[in-house]
Amino acid sequence: MSYLVLARKYRPKNFTEMVGQTHVVRALVNALTQQRLHHAYLFTGTRGVGKTTVSRILAKSLNCQGTDGQGGITAEPCGVCDACRDIDAGRFVDYTELDAASNRGVDEVQALLEQAVYKPVQGRFKVFMIDEVHMLTNTAFNAMLKTLEEPPDYLKFVLATTDPQKVPVTVLSRCLQFNLRPMPPSVLVEHLAHVLQAEGVQHEMPALRLMARAARGSMRDALSLTDQAMAFGAGQVLMASVQQMLGSVDRSHVHGLIEALARGDGQQVVHTVEQLRVQGLNAASTLEDMTVVLQHMAVLQAVPGAPADADVDEDAQTERQLASLMPPDETQLLYSMCLHGRAELGLAPDEYAALTMVLLRLLAFKSPQQPSAEAEKKSLKTASPDRVIQGADAAPVPMRPVPATNTRPTVAPQPVQAEVAEPALLHPPAQPTNALALQPLPPGRQVPVREIRPNPPPARTENAKPAASGGGAVPVRDLGPATERLDKPQAPSDLVLVTTEEGDFWHALVQQMVLSERITALVRELALQSQLVGRDTHEWLLRIERESLHNPTARERLEQALADSGHAVRLTLEVGRVMDSPAKRAAALAAQRQREAEAIILNDPFVQKIMRQFDAKIVPGSLKPA
Repeated sequence: MSYLVLARKYRPKNFTEMVGQTHVVRALVNALTQQRLHHAYLFTGTRGVGKTTVSRILAKSLNCQGTDGQGGITAEPCGVCDACRDIDAGRFVDYTELDAASNRGVDEVQALLEQAVYKPVQGRFKVFMIDEVHMLTNTAFNAMLKTLEEPPDYLKFVLATTDPQKVPVTVLSRCLQFNLRPMPPSVLVEHLAHVLQAEGVQHEMPALRLMARAARGSMRDALSLTDQAMAFGAGQVLMASVQQMLGSVDRSHVHGLIEALARGDGQQVVHTVEQLRVQGLNAASTLEDMTVVLQHMAVLQAVPGAPADADVDEDAQTERQLASLMPPDETQLLYSMCLHGRAELGLAPDEYAALTMVLLRLLAFKSPQQPSAEAEKKSLKTASPDRVIQGADAAPVPMRPVPATNTRPTVAPQPVQAEVAEPALLHPPAQPTNALALQPLPPGRQVPVREIRPNPPPARTENAKPAASGGGAVPVRDLGPATERLDKPQAPSDLVLVTTEEGDFWHALVQQMVLSERITALVRELALQSQLVGRDTHEWLLRIERESLHNPTARERLEQALADSGHAVRLTLEVGRVMDSPAKRAAALAAQRQREAEAIILNDPFVQKIMRQFDAKIVPGSLKPA
């Protein structure tokens, strides 16, 4: 007995077996039940979504005679009468299928229309089914317009096309149009599992999901791939054999590439691409899988907790972790690069070299707040020993001395005020400054936390000397009231940076770790953007504003860097308003230097003379501190 492929063996025989096209089935069933029948139907949609299948079921519904031979028009054809069996077998005399791709001329259409004058021989209706109708010539379309508009009562037209844009509007206006949609992967996976279970074939769900994605919404393609996978896997549909058959990339490689890009690790990106080359995996498939993962990440970042296709995937948890690791703007940028980078693979002499360039392009566009590891090393090498640079354009920040004893430094700090604040700090806080005290920690956590209270700056004494920044470890101190140090009293809305004693200690310690290259990439960003609000012998409490920095891996690496610096403590992270962090100090100093540079230029007599004589103006943003 010859083998019948799955796409033909499991072709739906009635409307109840149709999957993925509920909107079309519902309309046709209601029309057949109420006997409100149109004379011409047009089914549109991509390949393998059921256009021909629906037309055959519709023809059986119109001509079904019932099990007793007394049936009429019905939405549930019996499947056992002569009309139903002959239509399934393709030998029903009153059901004619015309392939317009090979019979596209006016002569073929006229030969078909000549049969319209004769009444049905065996059935209740004549049904003319024209597949790929958009391939007909203009003359052929014109020849069928009159009959299509006013056919005999016993004649029904069923047209099918994958490109409705090429069908003349004169034909579209005479038909009842139904658009068959591409099927989602979840529907394909469910149907494939049902078919394989009926066939008694051993299978793995990840393999079915992979074939469903490769089918791109086509049920026929999914069943054809299943036939191929059964032959390739010797009667089994397993993940390893399907990956090898499709030449697809393991999702672990895709997750590794995205994680390396999020950390700015260009070396790991190049190494992973080289592994893909050695294993012979497809570069275009790599970018395609990356766009799928990045789309899931973007949805999770924009709408946390929203239902997504990835929720049914075993990689959903990994994608959630990656979504918290990469900022949303970089996710969108990388998605666009991967989407458009597929067109560049065919232009390059080596597709893997093109893949490497597409992925490394993100590192070149990384924002200064998320610098790559290579950019950090370059900036640190060019910095002086007593300075640390944040980002590519930020101004150098002088290191503050670290006290070597319990005595607070008596050197009056420099006045610091940031001119450009973050949007959340441009408006007065809803509560006074001392309302920024932390909430009580959970039971078992005994981390002392200080409130920020404005006090006058300490007086300068001649005998007090600051300890050298390169000294030993900072001893643990009992936390007293915090000191808000500003030279002039300001309104709460202007309090962007409120320096504290703990901020001095944390600022100097972070600079030491950055200069020694103990922290890089995301760990460095966590240290720069955090505020040390409390510490005891074994535990320190850091406050951060960005939820994406609340990463367990980054926290563990920062703890290891602190241990290497002589502070073996455990870090606790909380999300809240940050008033004193190394990054805010760098931004405040950069703003101060910008104002000083602008003041030097504006107060210069020669510049003032030119501005008066020629009515000149200084272009905003053109002045930069030297």
